[in-house]
Amino acid sequence: MAFEVWFPNLGIKIETLSKQALSIFGFEIYWYGVIIGTSILLAWLLVLHEAKCTNQNPEEYMDFGIVAIILSILGARLYYVIFSWSDYQYNLIKIFAFREGGLAIYGAVLAGILSGIVYARIKKKDIWLMADTVLPSLLLGQALGRWGNFFNREAFGGYTEGFFAMRYIKDQVHGVAASVLENTVFVEGIEYIQVHPTFLYESLWSIGLLIILLVIRGKYKKFDGQVGILYAIGYGVGRLWIEDLRTDQLLIGSTNIAVSQVVSVLMIAVGLALYLWRRKLSLESKKIAG
Repeated sequence: MAFEVWFPNLGIKIETLSKQALSIFGFEIYWYGVIIGTSILLAWLLVLHEAKCTNQNPEEYMDFGIVAIILSILGARLYYVIFSWSDYQYNLIKIFAFREGGLAIYGAVLAGILSGIVYARIKKKDIWLMADTVLPSLLLGQALGRWGNFFNREAFGGYTEGFFAMRYIKDQVHGVAASVLENTVFVEGIEYIQVHPTFLYESLWSIGLLIILLVIRGKYKKFDGQVGILYAIGYGVGRLWIEDLRTDQLLIGSTNIAVSQVVSVLMIAVGLALYLWRRKLSLESKKIAG
């Protein structure tokens, strides 16, 4: 099904945009899946490049990557299903309908971090060096992956008249929050919702943070773990802000508390504590060496 999308303040109007990328022997392949797959591939190529540049064995990261990618996809789906259980409890087969969307980035991140900790312990690798190598590269995948939400017409925010305001034809979008429907706009007799493109905000935030971390990793890194921890803090800050704009948050039970904001606060707090601890150890080590 094709749909229309419009960024009026940017002068961009796409009158026909399809969720379907191509069809092979009658099997439809959606842009969501293509984008998610491509984002994972590019992120991991960056990981392998960084491993090579820091004199690590890329093959070890290949082995880790196979496991981590599978667990991260499962973690992303599990996170989404748990906090959207009402959509699945009476139709459990839908849990396996990955092509319909429903992957939560935080689920992937948490599953990836856990798999990294386990892998590091088994292989006796430095978890902090692994974090510096892997975590910033996730931002490349996150920046690209969010465009899958664009094609699925999801992960947008409330009404806005801001510079990046995005319009969808009301009848072409489902599950829209009441607060958005209260502020529709009419153009030539057509009713549109006009919303924050939060997928775009997160994509741009991820690109900006990636650039900052690459600069730090290249010139200003003081101790192992510094860059990986800054990823957790930086992404947590951005997600805490962006999640507040969304109208389709995954909530904790029957509360109005967005689970991703809770996770963001925890990531920031734990990240700050780990940063201060690792920095203190680094300074003490230099004093002893001096």
